[in-house]
Amino acid sequence: MQQTRNAMTAALLVGAAFSCSLFFVACDRAEQAAPAPRLPAVAPPPDQAATPAPSPAPAPSPEPDAEQRRGVVPQPRETPRPAPADANATRAKYDFAELYGTCEPGEGGSGRTYMGREISEVMGHFGVGWLERPEREREERTDLLVNALKLKPTDAVADIGAGSGYFTMRMAPMVPEGVVYATDIQKEMLDIIVERALEEEAWNVMPVLGEIDHCGLEPGSVDVVLFVDAYHEFSHPREMMESILDALKPGGRVILVEYRLEDPTVPIKERHKMSEAQAKLEMAAVGDATRGQLEFVENISVLPQQHLMVFRRR
Repeated sequence: MQQTRNAMTAALLVGAAFSCSLFFVACDRAEQAAPAPRLPAVAPPPDQAATPAPSPAPAPSPEPDAEQRRGVVPQPRETPRPAPADANATRAKYDFAELYGTCEPGEGGSGRTYMGREISEVMGHFGVGWLERPEREREERTDLLVNALKLKPTDAVADIGAGSGYFTMRMAPMVPEGVVYATDIQKEMLDIIVERALEEEAWNVMPVLGEIDHCGLEPGSVDVVLFVDAYHEFSHPREMMESILDALKPGGRVILVEYRLEDPTVPIKERHKMSEAQAKLEMAAVGDATRGQLEFVENISVLPQQHLMVFRRR
């Protein structure tokens, strides 16, 4: 256990050393056809870690604004982690034009459609204040949400679209012998999470820089995947869910929390809501009989405004 804590501490601190190199390597990756070898999900202890190769000097960049001066990059690896081979094969079998369509954008919508639903616009890192608003627990009963997860002390949990780390930091004490992977595609959000993890000494929090079509997690690495008001924003929901299916251990759970579209009194833009029927439809399309699938388990009715839907890998 002490060795694991040391590894996680090192992972958070090493993030600062690689702040510049990670950002530019992440940009370079999109231009490379062949992925680099995958790295382990948890960084090795300091006395076992290999000395990283020096990164090339980045090109001069404009003076950052206040939002960009948040501190360290929260990714303790020299390079972003590529998708596993089987996930790449999954990506190849989908035709973007067949999966996704276009429409006239509705309020809060992106103009792109998937399985009859308009994908919503994305909340950027400037929305952190809303995520961390003091009244959120009272309005959404986030305390009931966290308790309903029924986490075990040894669980490996992934907070997908972790944002400011609101739920990451609440789950970390619940898995003292496990790990919480805080995954987001926005570097600015992960910067905030690393700062919070260091301040609160949450050594079992591991930041992961994902991609728009891949969660960035190792195959078979997590017991529970949590989405809170994030899934409806994904520009590539099928590809993202296929990567999450791969990341789940057998019997692993997906917890999908979304504002109830069926309830017109919920004060959220329509494109930022989902119905239970739509969620079931999209989750049922993930995977196949060979790779595994997601089956609906229950919709836990404890939250005042949101569905809390549970799916299990089988």
